[in-house]
Amino acid sequence: MGAVEVPVLIVGGGGCGLAASNFLSDHGVDHLLVERHADTAHVPKAHYLNQRTMEIFRQHALDGPMVEQGAPLELFGKLRWLTSLAGDRPMDAQHIHEMDAFGGGSLRARYAAAGPVLPVKLPQVRLEPILRRSAQERNPGRILFGHEMTAFTDEGDRVVAEIRDTTTGESTTVTARYLVGADGGRTVGRALGIEMQGVHGLLDVTTAYFSADLSPWWQEGTLLTHLLNPYDPDLCSNLIEMGPSWGKACEEWVLHFEPMDAGRLDEESVVARIREVLGLPGLELTLHHVTNWTVEALVAEHYRKGRVLLAGDSAHRQPPTVGLGLNSGIQDAHNLAWKLAAVLSGRAHDSLLDTYEAERRPVCLLNVDWAVSAASHHQTVLGTVGLGPRAPQERRQRMFAAYFAQSPIGEVVRARTAEILDTHRAGCQAHDFEIGFHYEQGALVPDGSLPPARVPMRDVYHPTTRPGHRLPHAWLEQGGERLSTHDLTGSPAGFVLLTGDEGAAWAQAAAQVAEKFSVPIRTVRITQTPQNPQDGQDGQDGPFTDVDGGWQAVREIRGDGAVLVRPDNHVAWRAMTAAAHPADVLANAFSRILDPRATAASAS
Repeated sequence: MGAVEVPVLIVGGGGCGLAASNFLSDHGVDHLLVERHADTAHVPKAHYLNQRTMEIFRQHALDGPMVEQGAPLELFGKLRWLTSLAGDRPMDAQHIHEMDAFGGGSLRARYAAAGPVLPVKLPQVRLEPILRRSAQERNPGRILFGHEMTAFTDEGDRVVAEIRDTTTGESTTVTARYLVGADGGRTVGRALGIEMQGVHGLLDVTTAYFSADLSPWWQEGTLLTHLLNPYDPDLCSNLIEMGPSWGKACEEWVLHFEPMDAGRLDEESVVARIREVLGLPGLELTLHHVTNWTVEALVAEHYRKGRVLLAGDSAHRQPPTVGLGLNSGIQDAHNLAWKLAAVLSGRAHDSLLDTYEAERRPVCLLNVDWAVSAASHHQTVLGTVGLGPRAPQERRQRMFAAYFAQSPIGEVVRARTAEILDTHRAGCQAHDFEIGFHYEQGALVPDGSLPPARVPMRDVYHPTTRPGHRLPHAWLEQGGERLSTHDLTGSPAGFVLLTGDEGAAWAQAAAQVAEKFSVPIRTVRITQTPQNPQDGQDGQDGPFTDVDGGWQAVREIRGDGAVLVRPDNHVAWRAMTAAAHPADVLANAFSRILDPRATAASAS
C-alpha cells in the first residue's frame, strides 16, 4: 500500500471505532480505519446496548442483526441476588432478592413508550463482528485490521501518520485532515500529552470467561446475578450470561470475583475457583480466558487537540455499573460523525468540532461519577444489611441466618433488605441517564428555558424539545406507513424542521436558508388529523399524522412554531410560535450552529 491521503483516519477497531466508521460512511465521508489486532474482540467485554444506543444503530440500519443475535428484554430484564447457584449447605442456592432492570418486567411499557426500539443484550465479542462486516461493506478496502499506527504528527493543516502492517512489517504514510483516536487510550491520547483525570485504581477484579451447561440451575431473564456467599466473602462474585444462545440454552459465561494472585491464574486454579463460587464442584467447563484488571474512573482533560479527536475509552473509562461505558463511546461517535461530515463538506466551520468536547465531556463526566456512585452504593448497601463481602465474618453469618429464618424477625429482615436493595434502581433503572442526557452548550441555540425536572434516582425520563435534548419519540403515520419522529432525520437527510398545521412560513424560511448555507433541510408538517399525503404545503414533506397524540403531548411548541433537529436527533433550536421574519431567525440559528466561532466572537 503506497502513501494514502484520506479525510479521516480512525485509529482503533473496537466498538467505538467501528461505529464511527459506519456513521461516517453513511454521511459520505471517506476514511481509513486501522486496528493493531488481527481480529475483533475475543472476550465478551461490554454486553448491554441501552435504548439510546439501539436508536442510533437503528438510525444507521445496523440494529437488525443485533436484535437477531442479542437477547430480548424478557431474557435479561432482571437483576438477582443469590447465595450460590447450587450446594449442599443450609444457606447454599438461596434466593435473596430480585428486581426489574434496564427496561425489563414492569419497566417495559415505560421504555417502549419512550423510543422506537428497546435495549438489547449483546456482548462485544458478537457486536464487533457485526460492525466490522458492515463497515467493510460501506467502505471497502479501508478497514484494515492487523495494522498499527506507530507515529503521527499534527502539522496544523493535516495529520501525518505512519501505519505498519503487523504481518509484513511494511509501513505506509497516511495523510488525513483529522484523526479520531478510538484506541482505548493506548497511543493517541498519551502521545498528545492529554491527561486522564480521576481515579486510576478503584478496584482490582479477576474475570473468567468460560463455557458450561448451567441450565439445571440458571434462572432465565437475568442480566446479572450477584452471588453473595454466606460462608466465605472471597467467593462473592457476579455471574453474567454471554450467549450465543440465551436463557437456559446459554453456553458462555463471565464470572467476576475477588482478585486472584497473578501466580494462581493457571487453568487448574481458576477452574477450581469457578466451581467453588458457583457451588458446583463437579461442573464440566471449558476456560477460554482469565485476566486480572483494574476498574478506573477517568475522563480525558480534553477531547480535542488540534486535528486529533478522542472517543470511547480513549476519552473516558468507568466502572461497568449502569452499563454506560461502551454506550457512551457509541454516542461519542454518533455526535462526532455528522460534525466531521459538515466540516469536511465545507458547510460548517472547523470550530463546529470544538462543540464535540463541549457537548460530550460534561455528559461523560456525569456518567463516570454516576457509575462510581452506583457501584459504591451497592457495596455500601450490602455492607449495611450485613450481606456484603466486606462485612465482618461473624456479623455476616448472623445476618444471613437472620435473613433466612422462618420467624417474625426473619420476615422483617427480608422486608427491610428488599426496600434497601431497591434503592439500587439508580444503577439499573436509570432510564433518564440512558436517553435523557442533554447538551447545555455546543451546536445548539439555547432558548432560555430550564431543563425538565429530574428525579434524584434518574429512573424517570421526561421528554422535551428543549434545545440540546434528544428529540422525543412519537409514532406518526403517512399513507398507511408507521414511523417514528426519529425516522425523519439523520443521514443523508441532514437537518429536519418539524412544524405543525400553521407552520408554512417556517417551511418557506427553511427553503431560503437551505439555499443560503448549502445545507439540506427537510421540512416536515405533523398534523393531528389524517389528511391526504398529497396535501403537502410549500415544500413540506407530509403531512404526517400524529395518530395517537404522542407528538402533541411532547412537542411543547404551538401549531405555528417549529423544532430544528440535528442529524444526530438532538434538538438544535426551536421557536415556540411564529416569528415576524422567520427566514432571518432561522438563518441566525444556522449561523450559530455551523460556525460557533462567530457566535463566540459576537458574544465577546
